[in-house]
Amino acid sequence: METGIEVNSSNFEAEAIEKSYDRLVLVDFFATWCGPCQILKPILEGLSREYNFILVKIDIDKNPDLASRFEVEGVPDVRFVRSGQMQPGFVGALSEPKLRELLARYNLKSDLESGIAEVKGAIAAGNAKAAKQVFDRLFASFPNNPIVIIEAARFLIRLNKLDKAKELLDSVGFEDRDRFNQAQSLKALLGFKQAADKPDNTQLGRKYAYACRLALEENYEDALKFLLEIVEADRKYNDDGARKAMTSIFAILGTQHPLTKKYQPELMMTLY
Repeated sequence: METGIEVNSSNFEAEAIEKSYDRLVLVDFFATWCGPCQILKPILEGLSREYNFILVKIDIDKNPDLASRFEVEGVPDVRFVRSGQMQPGFVGALSEPKLRELLARYNLKSDLESGIAEVKGAIAAGNAKAAKQVFDRLFASFPNNPIVIIEAARFLIRLNKLDKAKELLDSVGFEDRDRFNQAQSLKALLGFKQAADKPDNTQLGRKYAYACRLALEENYEDALKFLLEIVEADRKYNDDGARKAMTSIFAILGTQHPLTKKYQPELMMTLY
């Protein structure tokens, strides 16, 4: 699928104005020397595939007439065209979540988000076959998309296919920091799954396995409570596993979550 067309004065009307009667058009005024433009470019291209809008690119250095006509003073400058009318958009490199909020105001539907919702519905209904079919479709439409990868990894963890889940999560790169952090947090769940399924036959081992099951069920409060008890009883148990498990849960919840704020200081007090 085409992710954007670079236009000039000769084809601007045909590509940006006329096509806006059928679909929303985003016009990206950019410059090759502009750092924020290069940051924004792949985000807009990815979203154009997902939301099925038309992305038009205008190099202001090659097309000063168009830049002057639309009073472009800084780049990136993104405008919206609907039904032949150019409308204000934004100047500067917005984050992907902010762009999604902006697109929602135009009542655009994300094929990716619709697919993920369909997957979750199939999983909730216990229909693994249907979920896999949707994932196959999503991977074909959005190859290497970290959102699809992370949701597919969650699905594989449910199916106890831990090696395949880890392989997927390892493919999420650091260039998308938020998705990378999500992937790292899910890797912690792989360890919880293994511990929950194969407890060692000791009192602490059974308690640790139970805490891991609670974490997998997203009952993080009780999981943290039992893990803290293990740290208090034997810091060295399972190669400091209880402390590491608590740290993983903090990463999953985030620093501002009430449970992190409650249990992180308690862990520090127990350790020191």
